[in-house]
Amino acid sequence: MDYIKAFVVGGVLCVIAQILIDKTKLSPARILVSFVTMGVILTALKIYEPVVNFGKAGATVPLPGFGYALAKGVMKEVDKSGLMGAFTGGIKGTAGGITAAIIFGYLMALLFNPKTKE
Repeated sequence: MDYIKAFVVGGVLCVIAQILIDKTKLSPARILVSFVTMGVILTALKIYEPVVNFGKAGATVPLPGFGYALAKGVMKEVDKSGLMGAFTGGIKGTAGGITAAIIFGYLMALLFNPKTKE
């Protein structure tokens, strides 16, 4: 049942993004930033936590999930270290995902011949 919940939640997030791409003049970069920002805002308002509890990976893997991880890291560090945690918590909370993106991006660049668009 967890797989179905993850599929539904992740699918709904993707449908929202696709509607924004098709029906607005927003660039994909602005949609990406909007999704991450909404993940942070919804986490701060304690709205995204129930979505994560229900959809698990379907809610944490897409872009709002990155915002969720940033916000959770900041909240944890602020509780632990005070105001300085607002500056360090986001990086601590997302370090694993950022590292994986860098490593896998580098490996793909080694395996395939990247070209610039012309």
